[in-house]
Amino acid sequence: MKVTVVGAGKYGSTTALRLAEGGLADEIVMTDVVEGLPQGLALDINQSRPVTKHRTRVVGSNEYAATAGSEVVVITAGVPRKPGMSRMDLLEVNAKIVKGVTSQILANTPNPVIINVTNPLDEMTALVAEVSGLPSHRVMGQAGILDSSRFASFIAEKAGVAVGEVVALTLGSHGETMVPIPSQCRVGGAALDRVLSREAIAEVVKQTRDGGAEIVALLKTGSAYFAPSAAAAQMANAVLADSGEILPVCALTQGEYGVSGVYLGVPARLGRRGIVEVVELPLTPEELAALRQASEAVRAKVADLASLVTT
Repeated sequence: MKVTVVGAGKYGSTTALRLAEGGLADEIVMTDVVEGLPQGLALDINQSRPVTKHRTRVVGSNEYAATAGSEVVVITAGVPRKPGMSRMDLLEVNAKIVKGVTSQILANTPNPVIINVTNPLDEMTALVAEVSGLPSHRVMGQAGILDSSRFASFIAEKAGVAVGEVVALTLGSHGETMVPIPSQCRVGGAALDRVLSREAIAEVVKQTRDGGAEIVALLKTGSAYFAPSAAAAQMANAVLADSGEILPVCALTQGEYGVSGVYLGVPARLGRRGIVEVVELPLTPEELAALRQASEAVRAKVADLASLVTT
């Protein structure tokens, strides 16, 4: 099996490394416009194999012809956020990049599963779907796993427990209208509101929403890539393994949760064909209202994107 990672920056190269060490793919192609960058990183990863004992070979290329025949494509290409920049500030510049990348991928591989991670996540995923013309189940975005991981990390810190004891979930948009779902969270098997006070839960929800921006502000150049790459690799591996795992991903809604026609963070079962089904969980009325509100915010921004792309 073959996987392509578009973009050999820190996010893309770390994703390629995680996928290689996972061993489910026979070959990973890492492509980038910067000459020598993907080739050098591929050599470096390949030379780690005698130590890590993984078998997967990584190929670096500046040409999309090398991506032909990929079962899964992870798009990481795009401009990262800078301090003070919102995800929506990235809309116009990254739309041009993602549109070009998607066209190049489809020119060489007609029917891949595409996982988009370029921000603004929901809008760029919708753009990939439009440009590719692929069935909706073959296009998804990575955000919910990352946001849920951040949520779990903050809950563990606040509750003073090991991260392995925490199950957390966020849905909705990747950004300001992210929807943490406390009702689905567990700490050592107990409901979150039995472990943390309402005030403490509100604090970790805010921390989760601000998690990416906090890292950007501290780094000053670039953005997070260790946790995001782990999340992207989990999605790609679920597809490669046909695992049937239920994971929070950006997927096209078709009536689930009372929302239709919007790429939005929802729980979905993943398999070889991409999204097998969107799974409806019991949410509180407040959580459901927030999810629907997030869908309308995404819908409005996708409309803005459409006007940018067509002008």
